[in-house]
Amino acid sequence: MSEILIKQANLINEGEVLQKDLLISGNKIALISDSISTAESMQVIDAKGLYLLPGWIDDQVHFREPGLTHKATIFSESRAAVAGGITSFLEMPNTKPQTTNMDALDNKLNIASASSIANYGFLFGGTNDNLQEIIDVDDTKAAGIKLFLGSSTGNMLVDNEKILEEIFSNTKLPIAVHCEDESTISNNLAEYKLKYGEDIPIEKHPEIRSERACYLSSSKAVELAKKTGARLHVFHLSTAKETHLFSNEQPLSSKKITAEVCVHHLWFSDEDYKEKGSLIKWNPAVKKASDREALWNALNDDRIDILATDHAPHTLEEKQNVYTSSPSGGPLVQHALIALLTQAQRGKITLEKLVEKACHNPAILFNIEKRGFLREGYFADLVLVDLNKKTTVTKENILYKCGWSPFEGTTFDASIDKTFVNGNLVYNQGEIIEGNMGKRLTFKRI
Repeated sequence: MSEILIKQANLINEGEVLQKDLLISGNKIALISDSISTAESMQVIDAKGLYLLPGWIDDQVHFREPGLTHKATIFSESRAAVAGGITSFLEMPNTKPQTTNMDALDNKLNIASASSIANYGFLFGGTNDNLQEIIDVDDTKAAGIKLFLGSSTGNMLVDNEKILEEIFSNTKLPIAVHCEDESTISNNLAEYKLKYGEDIPIEKHPEIRSERACYLSSSKAVELAKKTGARLHVFHLSTAKETHLFSNEQPLSSKKITAEVCVHHLWFSDEDYKEKGSLIKWNPAVKKASDREALWNALNDDRIDILATDHAPHTLEEKQNVYTSSPSGGPLVQHALIALLTQAQRGKITLEKLVEKACHNPAILFNIEKRGFLREGYFADLVLVDLNKKTTVTKENILYKCGWSPFEGTTFDASIDKTFVNGNLVYNQGEIIEGNMGKRLTFKRI
C-alpha cells in the first residue's frame, strides 16, 4: 500500500490552524501527529510554509453532461475542479435528459465513474409530474432533491403548490432550491423589452431578476419548510434582505433550514457589469455592493452555512448574444478557492471559517461519509495551498471546456500547489496527473 507523508504543513481543520505531519496510506488519512517518522518506502512532501486543508466539497455545479456537452463534460470540468482544490462535487439535474428518474441518475453515475477525476454525487430533480419518483428515490444514490421554485429553464419549474407541499412533506432528503419569482421576472422583463427591445443593457439584469423576485420566492420556501418540517437548503443567496430569513441560533447539525452563498456573489457587484458584461450574468443576478457586504456578514455570523460555486459554463459565443439570448451562468471551479483565499488574506473571512463553510459543512449537510475533514480514517481528499505565490488567470491556463473565465486577467494572492483525491495526487503545480478516477460519494442518512 502506497504511503505519502506530508511534513510540517499548516493544517486548517475544525476551527484551528496547527503545524502537523499527515500520513496518507492507500486512500485514507492514516495518522496526524506533531511529528511522524519517515520510512524508506514513503513518498515525503516537505510542506513547510504551505497550508493543508480538506478538499472543497462543492455542492452546486452544472457539468452539462449528458446532452449539453458542447459547453462542458464531467471529464473536462472535474479536471478544472481538482486544479482548483475542489475534490468532490454535487451536480445539478437540469441536463438533457433531466435527472428526474432513477434511470437518468444511474446513467450520470456511470458517466462519472468512467470520466471524473473528482469524487461525485448528483441531485435528483423535481417537477410537477414526478412526485412518486421523488418519494421512491434511492437515497443511497441521490445526494438530495433539487427544485426550481418560481424560475427555471425547461420544464423543471415546480409551480403546483399542492405538489410542492407533497414533496416537502414526503422526503427526508435535503431539498435544495433555486428561488426567484417567475411572475415578477416576467413582468420586469416585459417592461424592459418595451423600452430596449431584445438588446437590454446588461446593467439592467439585477433589476429584472430583482431583490423582490428573490425574496418572494425564498421567503415562501422557508415558510413551507417550517410548515412541513422539511429539510430545506436555499441555494445561492444574492440579496441582503434574504439573509434575514436564516438563523445562527443552532449549529448546522441541528438546523432544518440552511442557506448558501456562491463565490461570484461575494466577489462581484453591479459595478462590474460595465467591464465584464454578460460574463457575469448569473441567475440570481449579481446585485449591489451593499448586498455583497451583507452576504459576507451572514456567512461570517453563520446565518449562511455553505460556500459553493454554481459552476455553470456556456460557450463564449452563446454569452456574446444580446441580453435576451445570452444564457446565465459561468465557469468557476478552477478559481473559486484561490479567490476566497485571496479574500481571506484581505480580512473578509478567516481561513478556519472558509474551510468550515467549503469543506466541513457540505459534508454535514448532505450526510457525506468520511469526507470534508482532516481526520484519521477519513478519505485523503486534501489540498495544499501556497499563500505566498500569486496566480494570474490567462486564456492559456484555463482548463474549462468553454475556454473562458470571468476572472481572466485577475491576479490572486494564492495558488493551489497540490490536490489529492482518495490519496492519489491528481494535481501538482499546474499539471493534471492522469490515471485515477474519483469515487461515488456515499451518504450516511440519519
